Amino acid sequence: MKVYDIYSKRQKILMGEVPDVYQYEDIPTPLRVQIVHIMSDALGKQENQETLDMYKLIHDILCREYGKLSLLHKISLSLIDHIDDVRNFILQNEEINQVLDVVELSFRLIDRCYREPNIIELTEPEITPDDAIEELNIRFREHGVGYQYESGEIIRVDSQIIHAEAVKPVLHLLSDTRFQGANEEFLKAHEHNRHGRYKECLVECLKAFESTMKTICDSQGWSYQPGDAAKKLINVCFQNNLIPTYLQDQFSSLRQNLESGIPTMRNKNGGHGQGSQSLTVPQYFAAYQLYMTASTILFLVEAEKSLS
Repeated sequence: MKVYDIYSKRQKILMGEVPDVYQYEDIPTPLRVQIVHIMSDALGKQENQETLDMYKLIHDILCREYGKLSLLHKISLSLIDHIDDVRNFILQNEEINQVLDVVELSFRLIDRCYREPNIIELTEPEITPDDAIEELNIRFREHGVGYQYESGEIIRVDSQIIHAEAVKPVLHLLSDTRFQGANEEFLKAHEHNRHGRYKECLVECLKAFESTMKTICDSQGWSYQPGDAAKKLINVCFQNNLIPTYLQDQFSSLRQNLESGIPTMRNKNGGHGQGSQSLTVPQYFAAYQLYMTASTILFLVEAEKSLS
């Protein structure tokens, strides 16, 4: 991984010039340039035909989605032009979500394709997918930009500590094929949060929470009805000692927290008719919901592992 602890960086830290609060409205030019460098190292030598094909694939997917013939309005592009078009789109585009589109698509390609020996041999990348992803996330943090690449998607990060201690472990646990549905719903919640769709974020959080409990019930052979919502699923988990008996006194308030937490927040703010007055869900409320969902799912999955 090509991250160096250079003198000027250390001085900025000493002088307190490193951002300690995330922002989401701008991707600074130095960060954009660093992203281009990482992509260049990870996608391989541009004189190789397969590397050119990878850039063309990124370019063509984005053009189709945006309804364009080229990203920067050139009518005819050669293969080498596709590299410049993708890079300049990252460097020049003022729409932050579109820049993140390119980053997400490119790193998803790196993450999923560049682990194959034949692709590595044909493109000759200078860094591994894991190193590329790690450096990307470090660069986001260095510039105080609140996004990270996790599990194939760019997700918004509001607290690095909570992200590291709750969200990242949950994404790892939910990568188990048993939890495919819950994983998809939890990632959708993050996507809604990133795009400002906070009501939808609440709905997907509850879905992920319920799907996790249903998966655990299925794995353990516990009976429930397909249409059971969170409250009934919580009762099933308690009745079957998902929380060990010797811990139930200590966690006497857990049932109340579970019952009145995720489901209630969603029911009151996201999941029912809003009447004549539009309900507005603030971002900080959606962020709290995401982290509460993550920590609760983490608890449930780890508790299942402890069952004998």
